[in-house]
Amino acid sequence: MNVEINSLQERVDPDSGCGPLLGSATGAVLPLRQQIFEFVRARGQAARADITHALGISGGSATTLTADLISGGCLREVESHIRETGRGRPRVALEVVAERAYVIGVKLAFNCHTAVVADFTGAVIADASMPSADHSRSVDDTVQEVADLIETLLGNADIDRAEISAIGIGLPGMVDHETETVLWSPLLKDSGSLFSDALAQRFDVPLLIDNDANMLTLAELWFGEGRAMSDFAVVTVESGVGMGLVLGNRLYRGARGMGLELGHTKVQLDGALCRCGQRGCLEAYVADYALIREAATALGQLTNLGQTPADVLKSLLKQAEAGHETSRAIFQRAGSYLSLGLSNVVQLFDPEMIILSGERMQYDYLYAQEVVATMRSLTLNEGREPCRVTVNAWDGLVWARGASALALSQVTASLVCEARAA
Repeated sequence: MNVEINSLQERVDPDSGCGPLLGSATGAVLPLRQQIFEFVRARGQAARADITHALGISGGSATTLTADLISGGCLREVESHIRETGRGRPRVALEVVAERAYVIGVKLAFNCHTAVVADFTGAVIADASMPSADHSRSVDDTVQEVADLIETLLGNADIDRAEISAIGIGLPGMVDHETETVLWSPLLKDSGSLFSDALAQRFDVPLLIDNDANMLTLAELWFGEGRAMSDFAVVTVESGVGMGLVLGNRLYRGARGMGLELGHTKVQLDGALCRCGQRGCLEAYVADYALIREAATALGQLTNLGQTPADVLKSLLKQAEAGHETSRAIFQRAGSYLSLGLSNVVQLFDPEMIILSGERMQYDYLYAQEVVATMRSLTLNEGREPCRVTVNAWDGLVWARGASALALSQVTASLVCEARAA
C-alpha cells in the first residue's frame, strides 16, 4: 500500500501545453472556435487534421475557424516536429500566440503572499513573493499588499500593467465566485465584500476571486496530474483544511459557491473549538493552530520561549521524529482525524484520486501508511480498486498558478470572441 509523493514540476512537461486534456472544464458546450483554441493550447501544438479528428468536424470548418483565430492573433502556424507519414517533410501545425495576452495569479495567505505572470499559453513568465502578517488585517492593508506584490511582480517580468488582461486571486475563506465577493476570510478583519470593492477600485482589469483550495485544484486540472482525469479531489492542510473537487472534468463549487468546506465538516459533536466559532470541525484537529493548541496543552514550555507558530511546529516535529511519545501522539491524533475526513470524501464523491497538498504535507505523519490504511478501512471498497492517494510536495507558486488559470479562462473566452468579430 503505497502513497505516491510527487512535485507538480516533476509531473508536468512544460512543453506539452496546459489545460484539461479531456475537453473544456466549464461544464457548458463551448463555441466550436473556443473548443479548437483550447484543444491546441492543451497539446502545445496541433495540426488541422488532429483538430478535425478529435472534435469530429469537417476539414472546411477547421480551416475557416482556425483562420479566424489566426487573424485574431490567438493562433499562428508553425513547423510541426511531427513529419508527414511517407513524405518526410514537416506538417504545418498551430500553436497559441504566447504574447497575445498576459494574466496575473495571486495567492494570499498568512506569512507569505505569492504571485505569477503567465502568458496566453499558461507559461509562467515571472514570479514574486512577499512576507505577510500571521494574523488578520484590514481590507485597506490587504489591498495595499496586493498592489505592492503586483508592482514587484511586473518589475520582475519587465511587463507594463497595461499589458495585463485579468487578475485571478485566491485566498482562504468563503467566496461567492459568481459575484466575486468574499463572504468571509480569516485573513480579513473587515467585511469581505469591502475587499472585493476595494480591489475593483484599485485595478482597472477584470478580477476573478475564489477560494484558495479551488485555485490549487485548478492548478492540478490545468497543469498537473488532473489534466487527464475527469474526477478527483484535492485536500489541503495548512493554517486551515481546504478541499477542491473536479467532477465530470469541471471544478465543482456547489449551488451557492460555498461547497466543499471539508475543514468545517463535523468529526465530533461538541468537540474542539474551531476558528469559525463552531465546535467539532475537522480543521480544529488537523490545522496548524490545532497542533499548536495541543502542544501548548501537553508541552507548554514550547510556547513560553517567544517562538513563532512555525517555530513551535518545527520543534514539535523534531521531538516527534526523535521519538518523544507525547509529540508523536499529537501528530498521530491529527492523522487519525484526517483519515476520517478523507474517508468521507471517498464515500461521498468516489474520486479517482485524492491529492494531498499544502505546507503541512511536510509532516509525514499526516500521510503515513496508517492514515491511508485507516481511511480505506472506513470506506466501502468491496469489489473495486481503492481510491489512490498522492501527495503533492508543497510549492507556494502552485496556488498562484491556479489563480492564473482562472484568469486565463476569462481572457480566453473574451479574445476568442474578438477573433470571431475580426
